[in-house]
Amino acid sequence: MIVAAAPATSSASGAAPMCRTKKSTQAIEPKSPNQHRQSSSSVRDPSFAHFSTNENNSSYNFSKSSTSSSVPSLRSFKASLPENPQIYDFSEIRSATSNFLPRGRLSSSSTSSSWRCSLRSKDAVIFQRKSRIPISLPDLQRRLSLISKSHHSSLIKLLGASLSGSYVYIVYEFVAGASLADCLRNPKNPSYTVLSSWLSRMQIATDLAHGLDYMHHGSGLDSTFVHNHIKSSSIIVSEEDNLVLGAKICHFGTAELCGETQARSTKLEGTRGYMAPEFQLTGIVTQKCDVYAFGVVLLELISGAEPLKYIMDENGAEGVYRRVSVIESAREAVRGGGRGGVRRWVDRRLKDSFPMDVAEKMVQVALECVEEDPDRRPDMDRVAGLVSKLFLESHSWAEKMGVPIDISVSLAPR
Repeated sequence: MIVAAAPATSSASGAAPMCRTKKSTQAIEPKSPNQHRQSSSSVRDPSFAHFSTNENNSSYNFSKSSTSSSVPSLRSFKASLPENPQIYDFSEIRSATSNFLPRGRLSSSSTSSSWRCSLRSKDAVIFQRKSRIPISLPDLQRRLSLISKSHHSSLIKLLGASLSGSYVYIVYEFVAGASLADCLRNPKNPSYTVLSSWLSRMQIATDLAHGLDYMHHGSGLDSTFVHNHIKSSSIIVSEEDNLVLGAKICHFGTAELCGETQARSTKLEGTRGYMAPEFQLTGIVTQKCDVYAFGVVLLELISGAEPLKYIMDENGAEGVYRRVSVIESAREAVRGGGRGGVRRWVDRRLKDSFPMDVAEKMVQVALECVEEDPDRRPDMDRVAGLVSKLFLESHSWAEKMGVPIDISVSLAPR
């Protein structure tokens, strides 16, 4: 998996996406030109939530009179059903990672390390995290059984977990692709982005909004369930079966399994630029903190800019750096009045090929998500509805303007 390091700032959450590192990325084969043309039907309906709920007491009754031709389809159906996450013995984790061999490490930060490996014949990524509170094996089993009931197409699948001392080992399915941060900002070729169309970015925004909304309101979990690791480096952009680029959110369930929602500490663990103001004051994570981080990601999608960076102040003394926030730059663009402000702020690599009215509305939705006062931020169900509506408006604009609907591009390095 591509791992986009969190900005070199105060204690990063270390949430590495379920993707290859840049050095180990195998390029997705470019598609032939005739594969890049699709009809509008290939674009997913953003209002459709791809999810399933896996109850332990669920049963399926099939008629004995089914013909033999239906057997393969029944087998396919059974194979497609989500599996319950497993409690792995620590010896399995140690063996799969070659005793946590540093050379095989996928990523490492102040709060976590990860390894890509094969575990019970599955291509997986194992994350090692320190638990924020004491967790027993029965407690881990209880937390895992609760999370296992939730599945969504925009969430990377949780395969299981293990416990050793104060460390929790969380196992996720490996997903090939690139982190959203790398898709937007390629240091080797800053002028290129795989997300070169407005519609591709709206598709990513829609996937993320519905995935996060499902976590908050549709998963059947506790009403206060949070993600706590939303950022562009923890989102994987990958090609789907219909050749459309989609987004998947990494680290679903990590906050619950590691006790991040129960812990109260003066030491903040997060990534600067994504941490809500109230979290920085109290250390308490809430769903409104997720909404704030999602708003920052939306602004990244629209502008292509980093959430927070420091640049040399040209008007100040030599060696003086100025803090630049994507939130503040977006607010300045809106305050600038007229359409020129936002138009100039939108990522230039889109080459002015986007519906201006939709872009302005998207910026407004993002700025509502990053309000200083958490009570003024919308819930994710409202945000998902607004983003879906704007996606459909973007799709109508593309058809009207004759813009190619196809948004599939090779993720091969350039």
